[in-house]
Amino acid sequence: MAGYGLPNEQHLSFILQESLKSKGINIEVINGSVSGSTSSGGLNRAEWTLSQPGINLMILGLGANDMLRGIEPSETKKNLEKIIQVSLKKNIDIILAGMIAPNSHGPKYKKKFDKIFPDLSKKYKLDLIPFLLEGIATNPEFNLSDGMHPNYKGVMVISKKLEKIILKKNIKNY
Repeated sequence: MAGYGLPNEQHLSFILQESLKSKGINIEVINGSVSGSTSSGGLNRAEWTLSQPGINLMILGLGANDMLRGIEPSETKKNLEKIIQVSLKKNIDIILAGMIAPNSHGPKYKKKFDKIFPDLSKKYKLDLIPFLLEGIATNPEFNLSDGMHPNYKGVMVISKKLEKIILKKNIKNY
């Protein structure tokens, strides 16, 4: 979500904000992500980042880098849960952008990792996108040449997924 390899006008935050504004939603989308960040890094930033005034909604999209590095899924889940708790304490709504693991770390790892996002969504009654990169992850048309990061077309697909959930919330100003 940091916009790795893309110019600013192709970052998810910019595209999502412009699309919502074109539909009459007065919103400022702030890119609080850091390229390459893990759930641990996100947790370290959560308290002060979410203390800024006027934050009403957070799209929590951490975990992919944890998985790529083989970080124990229980650690990722613990970190994400703490971020969720910080957000909820501050009355900030959450959309949980989930990830799924490939088979490269083995079936046991995959099974544990793939449960993180549905489990947290259910526990905290959060809007969930089960796999944010569905239809994008393995399609070269939607990825940069590294095969891992979405290109402009991929970002457009992600933006539409998020927009659909935000619009369902029936908000005028977020």
